[in-house]
Amino acid sequence: MSNPLLQPDGLIDFAAIRPEHVAPAVDALLADANAALERVVGPEVPAEYDAMSKVLAVATERLAKAWGAVGHLHAVMDTPELRVVYTEKLPKVTECDTRQGSDERLYAKYKTLAASPQAATLSSARKQALSHWLRDFVLSGAELQGEAKQRFAQIQERKAQLSQQFSEHVVDATDGYAYYATQAELDGVPPDVLEASRNAAQAEGKDGHKITLHFPSYFPVMQYGTNRALRETLYRAYVTRASESGAKEQDNSPLMSELLALRQEEARLLGHATFAELSLVPKMAESPAQVMGFLRDLAQRSRAHAEQDLAEVQAFARERLNLPALEAWDLPFASEKLKEARYAFSEQEVKQYFTEPKVLDGLFRIVETLFEVAIRPDSAPMWHDSVSFYRIERAGKLIGQFYLDPYARPAKRPGAWMDDVRVRWLRPDRSGAAALQTPVAHLVCNFAAPVGNKPALLTHDDVTTLFHEFGHGLHLLLTQVDDIGVSGLSGVEWDAVELPSQFMENFCWEWDVLKRLTAHVDTGEPLPRALYDKMLAAKNFQSGLQMLRQIEFALFDMRLHAEPGNETKIQQLLDDVRREVAVLKPPAFNRFQHSFSHIFAGGYSAGYYSYKWAEVLSADAWSAFEEAGVLDAATGRRYRQSILEVGGSRPAMDSFKAFRGREPRIDALLRHQGIT
Repeated sequence: MSNPLLQPDGLIDFAAIRPEHVAPAVDALLADANAALERVVGPEVPAEYDAMSKVLAVATERLAKAWGAVGHLHAVMDTPELRVVYTEKLPKVTECDTRQGSDERLYAKYKTLAASPQAATLSSARKQALSHWLRDFVLSGAELQGEAKQRFAQIQERKAQLSQQFSEHVVDATDGYAYYATQAELDGVPPDVLEASRNAAQAEGKDGHKITLHFPSYFPVMQYGTNRALRETLYRAYVTRASESGAKEQDNSPLMSELLALRQEEARLLGHATFAELSLVPKMAESPAQVMGFLRDLAQRSRAHAEQDLAEVQAFARERLNLPALEAWDLPFASEKLKEARYAFSEQEVKQYFTEPKVLDGLFRIVETLFEVAIRPDSAPMWHDSVSFYRIERAGKLIGQFYLDPYARPAKRPGAWMDDVRVRWLRPDRSGAAALQTPVAHLVCNFAAPVGNKPALLTHDDVTTLFHEFGHGLHLLLTQVDDIGVSGLSGVEWDAVELPSQFMENFCWEWDVLKRLTAHVDTGEPLPRALYDKMLAAKNFQSGLQMLRQIEFALFDMRLHAEPGNETKIQQLLDDVRREVAVLKPPAFNRFQHSFSHIFAGGYSAGYYSYKWAEVLSADAWSAFEEAGVLDAATGRRYRQSILEVGGSRPAMDSFKAFRGREPRIDALLRHQGIT
């Protein structure tokens, strides 16, 4: 019991977890899960909801919670020792999940439950969970036999290994690059970035300024640095990460090809023509053709705006910046200069008002006002001293808790995400008040850390990212569903799961909200109304280009998985998609796909379109707040009760219609982005 991964109750002691804890804990929990499977399919456990859950769900949830903690540390505080043991145990965990999901005996028992008189008496949430389980058994190969079943299991194990390696290659390639620049080479770069880069170089005993490919270091140079040669050098390094241009052992090319081939083989085993069709079975969208039609319609509506965006920045670069040929490494720099010239402000000026403490305080106050909760600091063992921990209460009663890990650092995966530590669940293995397990979330970002004695400064994009991930967190933390299969985000269609996250982004553009989020780092003054007005005027700056960029990624992803054989021509397909929808073509050496972790190491394979799909839902949902007032408590309560609290206990469309009173319309999305 001294192993922190084997503590059955309470919060995980992340500070105490060591690599040597992983193997014995995982082995023990795997044994428990396998024993639970054998017991639940036997005659002593009746085909009843609670009886089966008490045996199987309890054992598998303990395994998932411990393995989730290991995976979390692998993502945010990786070490060579942890990576070794994670790699060693990943196949075992995958094999356990696959075996349980495809066990014919367990599938038969759930079908018996579904056909029993008890099924008609189940709550609507439990009926939904049961229907999802039956569907997922089919998707997990429970109806396969013999060699096909064995091959399906092999595919799952290999896919997990390849996804892990893909992610590790991106982390290693990002961490493995550094450029030590002189002061002169960094002309135009903001002072806080200069100080951070100088400190990083000095920490290694080197002169100059250390520039890395971590976004808080890389992007300010691209956005503000006047040295075009340096921008090109950094751009080449960034867009060729984990490709054939770098270390052979970090090249993701063969991994992508094998992953795609395995996904198509998996789809065929399950009776689907393509992996895209298989991927859409549990989603809102009905077919790959429907998704691609949706994306192409958006592209057509956006193209004229994107062409105008590009023409404007090209003309500005040519006439004002002496850049007759605008290259990919010039675009962030030229765009920032054009924005400054047109709207008379810079992102650097805005950033001085968004101090991390003030932004967090403002975010918490918004959530408290709209969703009738209180957010308080809390205590828990942390994996890094920059992590903080909070609790959410209503009427003094604990609802949920969350960790916030805000800053970029070596050995931490790039990007931002929300993940669950545990979900809300009325546990069948406990009694009384202790039976209700409250949810706990991870909120992870990669912002620039504080420099000197000042608080961390966030760009407006950083603020939007924080609100986005907090929206995911609210979906997990505010649920009132007690059944593990449909609590929080569980059971929510993947192409609707971005609704709460994208919804929260809208607050970052409201004056009444921004007044509460801002305090100048030196003077403490709130954001001036005149500066806000300039930001608002620039809100849809290059929105056409941004729309087409996201459509490019989504259409590439869907076609990649909807057309068998693309594993041999990934670059060719991407070039084809760019010819169809992009107005700005990247250079031939660009290998964006080699670090496209969403679809090769995340859950978005044949699902990246869901960002735009869900944005239609979120923009329309936000319209209700525009109509009633963005901080209207009654509308917030209705949104919370209709969408956040019900989790996956009913179809996402039913939840949307319960809130909005009708099906979603695309008009709000186009209006919000200035595309009409």
